Amino acid sequence: MAVADDAADFATIVRDQTLARNDVAALKGAVALIDCDLEEVDLSQLDLTGWRFERCIVRRTSFAGSKLEASVWQSCRGGFADFMGADLGEARFAKSDFNNASLRRARLVNAAFDGCKLTGADFSESRTTELSFAETLLINVKLPGHDFRKQKLVRIDLSQADLRKCDFRGVEFEESSLRDANLAGCRFEGADLRGADLGGLRLIDAGLFRGATISRAQAAMLLAELGLNVR
Repeated sequence: MAVADDAADFATIVRDQTLARNDVAALKGAVALIDCDLEEVDLSQLDLTGWRFERCIVRRTSFAGSKLEASVWQSCRGGFADFMGADLGEARFAKSDFNNASLRRARLVNAAFDGCKLTGADFSESRTTELSFAETLLINVKLPGHDFRKQKLVRIDLSQADLRKCDFRGVEFEESSLRDANLAGCRFEGADLRGADLGGLRLIDAGLFRGATISRAQAAMLLAELGLNVR
């Protein structure tokens, strides 16, 4: 499904409106909402396939179970938004704030987040095949079992994140962070971790990185726990 990149591509454009559920449900076809206020509105179980949300307020808005395939979210504010069980396949999120959003059991196949804030977001039990992140804050996020394999992670902050059983094989980290993350059961074979902040890692956890590349400074940090100095 193609993703429309500009509001001009939409048959219906709604600007500067405060909308209720009935207002949204009445809109049909290709719709773009620009500078609209949807805060705390229940939009669950609606078909919003291909819609564009630009500079919209969707804080604590419920999209639970909604069809949002190929939707676009540009510069939106959506703290604590609820996307539980929603279809977000091929959705695009850019420069948006979805801190503490719930994406549990959502379908996120081939979705992308670019320049977003997702601190505290919950992706548990979601379908995340080909889900990608760029320059995004994922601090304290729940993303267990995600497949990052062979991606290049640039300016991705995964500090304190729940990353149990994630696959980081072949991943290249650049200006990114895994500080204090839960990495139990993760795989890092072939990963280049020299561009990752590994603060909080204990020597007992070093086995997780078997087959990965780390820097001398990172090795020294691990050995410092034994009271050894690397010169």
